[in-house]
Amino acid sequence: MRVLSEQRSKLRVSVTGGDVLGVREGEVDSWRGIPYAAPPVGDLRYRSPAPVVPWDGVRDATRFGAEAPQTLRRRLRGAPSSYASDEDCLSVNVQTPADVDGPLPVLVFIHGGGYSQGSSREFSGQGQSFVLCRRAVYVSFNYRLGPLGYLDFTRYSTPERPIESNLGLRDQVAVLRWVRDNIAGFGGDPDNVTVFGESAGGNAVVTLLATPSAEGLFARAIAQSAPPSAVYPPAQTGEWAAEFIQILRGLVPSPVPEDDHDLLVGARVSDLLNACLVLQVRTPDAYPGMFCLAPVIDGEFLPEHPMDAVRAGRAHRVPLIIGTNEREGSIFRGRVDILPRSPSRIDSLFTRAPAASRPRMRKAYPGLPGRRPAADFGGDYGFWYPSIRVADFHSAFAPVHVYRFDFAPRLLRLVGLDATHGVEMFALFDRMDVPLARAITSLGGSELYADAGERMREHWLTFAERGEVDGWPSYTERSRMTLIINDEDRIEEDPHRAQRRAWNLFLPEFGQTIRQLPV
Repeated sequence: MRVLSEQRSKLRVSVTGGDVLGVREGEVDSWRGIPYAAPPVGDLRYRSPAPVVPWDGVRDATRFGAEAPQTLRRRLRGAPSSYASDEDCLSVNVQTPADVDGPLPVLVFIHGGGYSQGSSREFSGQGQSFVLCRRAVYVSFNYRLGPLGYLDFTRYSTPERPIESNLGLRDQVAVLRWVRDNIAGFGGDPDNVTVFGESAGGNAVVTLLATPSAEGLFARAIAQSAPPSAVYPPAQTGEWAAEFIQILRGLVPSPVPEDDHDLLVGARVSDLLNACLVLQVRTPDAYPGMFCLAPVIDGEFLPEHPMDAVRAGRAHRVPLIIGTNEREGSIFRGRVDILPRSPSRIDSLFTRAPAASRPRMRKAYPGLPGRRPAADFGGDYGFWYPSIRVADFHSAFAPVHVYRFDFAPRLLRLVGLDATHGVEMFALFDRMDVPLARAITSLGGSELYADAGERMREHWLTFAERGEVDGWPSYTERSRMTLIINDEDRIEEDPHRAQRRAWNLFLPEFGQTIRQLPV
């Protein structure tokens, strides 16, 4: 009884808002569903995250909070299909080694999902593989998605009922502040925080580098498969907002409010999500190469494009790991067909590119717009090339390490997906038990796949501890040393040099200031 009492005492932690009681699960102590802001409902819809509402007594912290509202829930990463979603979704989770003897480095993970789906309930939100080694405290969280987090409705703001921009990004900053203020109580070091994320979460990491209010809230950053250029000026995001309003008017039940502001604030969540889905489906053909759910350069919270800030040295000068998978674009088919990989979308990009650059680009992707070269062209446009430019720019001001994940189990190679977008996640988080991970290794390769993830995880942990990685040279614009993660890792200098040089000519704006580009 005395042991249980001592254990319960260690699991009770005081945080902003009150006390929480977690649970011991083997060698890991977990706290889930802790509010890091007030529920963004009612008058707080479309507003910056407000301070936590205090509670009385001890709050149970053994269950995940509700995930953000989303239309297309992804079930590939272990989240149950029955899990609740709600506008009241701003919660954070913490995992630590049992009986932690801190302070330990802190890893804060931002989930992906195109800013339209995903949650901390997925296996990536449950960082046991990082915690069991007893070298880190792991934090995951939910943030607002879709029309409630990543469409810019500020043109409909009124003095009586303000609407603010970049709500999902503001949620991420609020979490980092919560970590700064509370993580010591869990055995974490608030001065040694590494923020990392994949896909949209990688975009968030790069954007946080350029967010002034995030200064000092993290010491290092890791961006996996990020689309860093997917941040847009208000003229573009305002155009998407206007289209959304038109779609929404056709979906809400009568009587439809005449005022656009009243329509937005009074709409049912289901109608907002359905209107957003229509907009998402339209965008890849109407605006090739763009993603309608993205941060906006609002001039205040996000004063400039992150790639501009990084290029000029105005971003937070923290050590960075950034990289992509070998064939990011091969998975983007069907309902996730969002990249410029169709003939018409590719033609649109070629029309916008300098005429002299077009032959070299076709030489870099022979057979374009055939299926395989089109997938690689679209993936490199969205993920690889802008990530390389971020590495080029940031390496002038802070240490940078660049990787490429090449390992693909035999089944993925046979079906032509290879090392596609997201494939590293099962290995990195040591979740080979997830049904999809079992499926893609059904023809062999599971041991090598897991080994590649273990090496990658070791790099991430070492980087979180020291800001450097053993045996992995720093990347500079002169050397471009890149870690290739495969069945056997190696270092390559300037991999895909021909494609990089073709993109330099094809997208000269990436060497200019992004904010000056035409919409």
